[in-house]
Amino acid sequence: VVAEDTAAASLLARELPLFLPEGHELLTLPDWETLPYDNFSPHQDIVSDRLRALHRLPRQSGGVLILPMSALMQRLPPRHYIEANSLELATGQTLDVEKLRNALIKSGYRLVDTVYEHGEFALRGSLMDIFPMGSGLPLRIDLLDNEIDTLRSFDPETQRTLAKLEEVELLPAREFPLDRSSVQAFQQRWFARFDVDHDQCPTFTELSAGRAPGGAEYYLPLFFDACELLTDYLPEEAAIITVGDHHGAAERFWHEAERRHED
Repeated sequence: VVAEDTAAASLLARELPLFLPEGHELLTLPDWETLPYDNFSPHQDIVSDRLRALHRLPRQSGGVLILPMSALMQRLPPRHYIEANSLELATGQTLDVEKLRNALIKSGYRLVDTVYEHGEFALRGSLMDIFPMGSGLPLRIDLLDNEIDTLRSFDPETQRTLAKLEEVELLPAREFPLDRSSVQAFQQRWFARFDVDHDQCPTFTELSAGRAPGGAEYYLPLFFDACELLTDYLPEEAAIITVGDHHGAAERFWHEAERRHED
């Protein structure tokens, strides 16, 4: 269901569950809620919802996806990027903590003292806390030597265990990669597109150093050989329903993106 804007999409997402048959999943794909080429990045909760939807869509056989027109128009990372950077964990599984630590940092997670937000993880002896993208709650991994003894969700405010889990899936922390080869590909495409003094562009210098500055999401197409559209993620038999003045919303979004790109 394509709504005119974020407000209309949020209203639908709140009201539609009242009418959905039991067992029909409702997914949302919010837009970034930032202006094109702003020096601000979307909130981690928004990125989490987007990655959850993109990860689940290719394997969905039913349910409803709600999104604003602006989210439909944005280019998306190719499906193989999300699949290749997702990781499944299960109790009893052998785990190399240092290898997982490096993998989390590589996929955009931040090492902190205490986990509160999506995209953070912490290490304390035989315990590892992670707030996976796409998850409603953070996860605590209790290790016995190099084996996962327990997986538990917990409340980030009280740190109390809420439920024991048998398996979980870790999604990448962002929609674009920052490994060495991807950064080099980004640089080459940047050089081809922008005739500027590159060293005077903070976005270029930060991304070249492997860091993600505010607003880096709008340069996502420079990291991939080709991006995909939402229609590439949807099953062939998916029905597309539009609500409100979606065409006018699309024109407004496109004109704003073009103007700000030119600036």
